[in-house]
Parts: sequence; C-alpha cells; structure tokens
Amino acid sequence: MRENKKIKKRVLEGIVVSGKMEKTIVVEVKRKFPHPLYKKTITKRKRFKVHDEKKEAKLGDKVKIIEARPYSKEKYFRLLEVLR
Repeated sequence: MRENKKIKKRVLEGIVVSGKMEKTIVVEVKRKFPHPLYKKTITKRKRFKVHDEKKEAKLGDKVKIIEARPYSKEKYFRLLEVLR
C-alpha cells in the first residue's frame, strides 16, 4: 500500500544572471545568516539552472523558482513567476 504523503518542494527567490541558453536561465540565490561563533552576517550564494519554457525571464529580473523533476543533469528547478 502506498502512503499519500505531501512532498514539500523548495521555493526560492533570486536574480537572473544568465539567459543565453535555450529554455534555461541561471538564477543566483543569496542567503544571509549569522556566523555560528562570531555572529557576523555571512552572505552565501548559489546558482541554479532553471527551466523557463516560455522564455519570459530576462537578465536582471527577480524571479521565484520551485523545485521540480530533473529536466537534465543540472537542471531541477522551474520558473514559478517573474517578480520584477
């Protein structure tokens, strides 16, 4: 018997840093947190390849992305909406 569990998918916000590929954009997501010992604010960044079917996001846009099925080796997010 299969259990019907709701899987929570990650929703992230970031800035489009590249849009040169076909149906793919690169989104940079930054997160800030205090250092565990010194309490200084640290900014970490991570870049995700995101599936953009309709090619609606442009360079510099702020976008919301959601975790999805793997589209390729590195691409496992899809574009949810363009914020600005």
